[in-house]
Amino acid sequence: MEQHIWQEIETLYRQFVKFGIGEAVDYEKYYLYSLIAHSTAIEGSTLTEIETQLLFDEGVVAGGKPLVFHLMNEDLKNAYELAKEEVKCKTAITSSFLQRLNAALMRTTGSVHNVIGGSFDSSKGEYRLCGVTAGIGGRSYMSYQKVPGKVTELCNLLQERIKVASDIREQYELSFNAHLNLVTIHPWVDGNGRTARLLMNYIQFFYNLFPTKIFKENREEYILALRQSQEEEVNQPFLDFMAGQLKKSLSLEIERFNASRKKGFSFMF
Repeated sequence: MEQHIWQEIETLYRQFVKFGIGEAVDYEKYYLYSLIAHSTAIEGSTLTEIETQLLFDEGVVAGGKPLVFHLMNEDLKNAYELAKEEVKCKTAITSSFLQRLNAALMRTTGSVHNVIGGSFDSSKGEYRLCGVTAGIGGRSYMSYQKVPGKVTELCNLLQERIKVASDIREQYELSFNAHLNLVTIHPWVDGNGRTARLLMNYIQFFYNLFPTKIFKENREEYILALRQSQEEEVNQPFLDFMAGQLKKSLSLEIERFNASRKKGFSFMF
């Protein structure tokens, strides 16, 4: 199954490129909006893709929905814009770079935390100085004392691997593994998932790949795949899940393209 899905992905990818879908006017912008809307929805935001688009393009706030969801989306958009600028310079993935990304997406929802380990500001991308768990009764992440060293270790590994990943599968799986490993380290008190998904997309931008979306309707499967990989200390469950999300993303974009092409054009009076 593992090899089979990658054959399907490569076929879909060739179709996507052949049709020139990504070259359409404003395609990149609106697909980016979709990435952002789904990423924040995984964290609890209820803004739809249309509401997110109206917020970004028209400054229209969705009535009856919490301000924090609007702030999450605006901040994540700024973080993606930062990543898109940095990738033009092929900026290296370092600890300070990841902290900048996290600071951008936590700019208005982060705050100062005073804990036994000291004081840190989550709006500035500072690493946590306290323990964290995955929800009530959830697994505990590594102690905060280990975080800086583990992030540096991950960044060094990524910089080595990013130079040698040569084909489409290796490049995508490198980005998926970066996502999994950063979330598992859990360096921040908040924004870990959004930062990990942004790092994944950054690596995909680096290789000029179609960026993978994690669909909000697949949130439960996403969490289960992460949990299984973390508990069993094997990456395959998460790689399999992400390959499925990539295939779904490409399939939907090609379906939309074909549907719009079939509609054709007729004059309206």
